[in-house]
Amino acid sequence: MSVVEAGQRERLFAPVDVQVETTAAGELILTSGHELGDFPERLLDKLDHWAEITPDRVYLAERGPDGAWIRRTFADVKRDVDTLAARLLPLGLSADRPLGIVALNGIRHAELMLAAQRIGVPAAIISPGYAMSASQFEKLQHIFNLATPGVVFADKPEAIAAALDKVAPDALRLAPGPNPAQVIGLEDIVPASPEAVAAAYAATGPDTIAKLLFTSGSTGMPKGVVNTQRMMVSNQKALSIIWPFLNTQPPVMVDWLPWNHTFGGNCCFNQALYFGGSFYIDQGKPLPKMIGQTVDNLRDISPTIYFNVPVGYEALLPYLETDPAFAEHFFTKVNFLFNAGAAMPAPVRERLAAAARKAVGHVPPIIGAGGATETAPFSTAIHFETPHAENLGVPIPGTAIKMVPNHGKMELRVKGPNVMPGYWRQPDATEAAFDEDGYYKIADAGRFAEPDRPDLGILYDGRTAENFKLSSGTWVNVGALRLAAISAAKPFIQDAVVTGHGRDDIGLMIFPNIAAARAELGAAAEGLTDAEIAEHPEISEKIGAALATYNARQLGSSTKIVLFVVLPTPPDPANHEITEKGYINQRAVLSARADDVERVYTCGYCVPVLPANAAKVAASA
Repeated sequence: MSVVEAGQRERLFAPVDVQVETTAAGELILTSGHELGDFPERLLDKLDHWAEITPDRVYLAERGPDGAWIRRTFADVKRDVDTLAARLLPLGLSADRPLGIVALNGIRHAELMLAAQRIGVPAAIISPGYAMSASQFEKLQHIFNLATPGVVFADKPEAIAAALDKVAPDALRLAPGPNPAQVIGLEDIVPASPEAVAAAYAATGPDTIAKLLFTSGSTGMPKGVVNTQRMMVSNQKALSIIWPFLNTQPPVMVDWLPWNHTFGGNCCFNQALYFGGSFYIDQGKPLPKMIGQTVDNLRDISPTIYFNVPVGYEALLPYLETDPAFAEHFFTKVNFLFNAGAAMPAPVRERLAAAARKAVGHVPPIIGAGGATETAPFSTAIHFETPHAENLGVPIPGTAIKMVPNHGKMELRVKGPNVMPGYWRQPDATEAAFDEDGYYKIADAGRFAEPDRPDLGILYDGRTAENFKLSSGTWVNVGALRLAAISAAKPFIQDAVVTGHGRDDIGLMIFPNIAAARAELGAAAEGLTDAEIAEHPEISEKIGAALATYNARQLGSSTKIVLFVVLPTPPDPANHEITEKGYINQRAVLSARADDVERVYTCGYCVPVLPANAAKVAASA
């Protein structure tokens, strides 16, 4: 349980109020007892509000070429957005010919996206990764065929020129100019009048499409998710109710999460704008060569809320654990640490809590939520203390969660103003995504943290699409088992993929923690490559012994790990094995490493079976 300063919880979080209805079919319908109430019709209403109320407050900031921060106030950004909107309007863009953005996070990216919203035009926000590699051109072509953008903005036009020549030869191309507000390609457009821009904005409303975001496409071609103004703004209004401190303390954020994903683009970006916060764009990433940029940014700016994915927190931990001044600077103002994308492994959560306690004497709440690109992004969120890393929280105001019995689990479905109207130009996929009552089928399973206590939250119980049956017909909960294995063999497992579909036994493909393995081997690791470290027999023995102790506590085949292999190469982003948000894609790894799956069952390391007396001791521990 997190330890917080006296009175902090009451200041941060609204009381939990969950209403539960049981249907005749045994389904549970969960709603929040907090009323959503009215909310602004459009996100840009907030830009206009803050530009008038706090014109000089920093809204967006990024590092310039010289490393210094370029800061733009709310007044600056509103002026830039209106100027850009006036030059976009004559181009005849629409939902059928949206603005395409193939760019990393940046001030120009943000202002163009908001300028499109000013004139009622969606921004189709596309991962630059699709354009940087010829192997991804097929998916890029699919996205452009689906979205048909009339204008494309690229922050690195030279790097993706070949891709755009192939997929969008006729689209007008825009590029960044030398100052934050300048966009090359628009300077010769005769701007529309302020009255014309105002009329275009007046014609927009809650159902206007603001964005097209694209699913990762790891198991097929990406789908275009329609994001309306209603979806985005209702989400932020719900947060204003359950996290009321945001209404009086505008957030300060240092954030790297990509805007072509709903977590970075809707949770983080929209939150700063809605609550009048300051958003410092972090061009770092939780990768060995880029985490230093994130640390440098956090040395400059103390965030008041911090969002990241588990691998991001894990990348920060060595700095938080070894640099007291940095740790104190990071934790001193933060109200909570938010985890999303995947459940945080217990060892990471424990180290994070220990680092906070050492630095500032208390642990800020470590919380999370549940949602998807299709819910912009929240459908549930935590606004209470919880010891569970996999807790998704409770329904946000205005949203209903249906829990449907499905093969011994409770499948989660969502209905509310936060849910998409459908996939862009894919009616069959849209129809398949909703049930007969209009609930979006999010494909997650959940269970209560405590039976008959919905107020303690819904625990993530795996992806219904990831879970599988052994040859015995026994269902395996992939998400829970993965976390259990990482925790059991800490610190040697960085991540793991569960195998066993249609087989007799559960196996693991393990991505090792190379740093921990080197430390364990000591002098024996000198001169060895990372691959040799990964496959060192002493490390396999350590992992096997830890998993044997874990197995001794298990009662059935659905949770016992029988075999494993330690993989000598890390997950490959080019094969979608690791996403832009930094978490493991189980399906993609299983597909890309089919030979390794076979290796698990032909020559994998067998987890030792403890003697009966040792098993009893382990089971009672």
